[in-house]
Amino acid sequence: MATRHLYVARHGAADPFGELTEVGRRQSELLGQRLAGLPIDAVWHSPLARAVRSAQIIGGCLPGVVVREAAELIDHVPHVPDEIPPGWAGFFDGYDAAEAAAGARVADALIGRFARPADAETHEVLVTHAYSVAWLVRHALDAPPARWLGLNCGNTALTVIEYRAGLAPTLVSYNDMGHLR
Repeated sequence: MATRHLYVARHGAADPFGELTEVGRRQSELLGQRLAGLPIDAVWHSPLARAVRSAQIIGGCLPGVVVREAAELIDHVPHVPDEIPPGWAGFFDGYDAAEAAAGARVADALIGRFARPADAETHEVLVTHAYSVAWLVRHALDAPPARWLGLNCGNTALTVIEYRAGLAPTLVSYNDMGHLR
């Protein structure tokens, strides 16, 4: 049975302008070295600079592996709950229906493109953002949409999810930072 292996990571640490810091570059290098022993087919990244640069560094550790942009990996709020938890009120303050609908469309596109079985065995790295990682984890666990809130992940922390035809997704690991010093 073919398995789609997703190795999902948040980008490396970045400055307030979205550029990787020295720490972020080193984090990305260490993640790339960790993934180098796996049969990676592709590295996909968000169009934002911090994810692009992280993916380039990771890809540099994976000779011959294609590094490409995937618009679905953009940083976005995937779901706005009907009842906002009190601790999140400030975060969602001023969020309107159009923004919520746009975020939901991106979230649906992310799931539609990556959170499904493939026709052949694949090993793909997704370099994205904390909310996208949380949304993919929430989906893999079949948790209610609001459960993405509070799923935090570290910079270049590794989350592994597997998809097989006819079976529920398997969350193999979440927020694994064993490669970081």
